[in-house]
Amino acid sequence: MHPEILRQIIEQRSRESQARAAEGRLANQLIRALRSQRRHGSPITSDYAIPAIPDFVDGSFAAGQASTASQASPAGQAKSAAGPVPAARNAA
Repeated sequence: MHPEILRQIIEQRSRESQARAAEGRLANQLIRALRSQRRHGSPITSDYAIPAIPDFVDGSFAAGQASTASQASPAGQAKSAAGPVPAARNAA
C-alpha cells in the first residue's frame, strides 16, 4: 500500500477513536451528573438555552404548536402564521 494512503487511513482511524473517546467521556459526565441529581435532589443548573426547533424546512412551526413555539423562540427566529403546512402548498 502506498505510504500516503496508509498515513491517511491511520489518521482517520485516530480521529474516529478520539471522537469516540470524547463521546464516552461526555456520556460518563452526564451519567454522573444525573446520578448526583437523583441522590441529592438538586437540579442540574445549565447556562445553555435550547432554542425552539422548527417543524419544517422553511423555518415555520406546525399550526398546533405555533402559539407556544413562537413564545419560546428566540428573537431572531422566524415565526409562522397559522395556515397550511408547507408540504401541502403547491410546488409550482
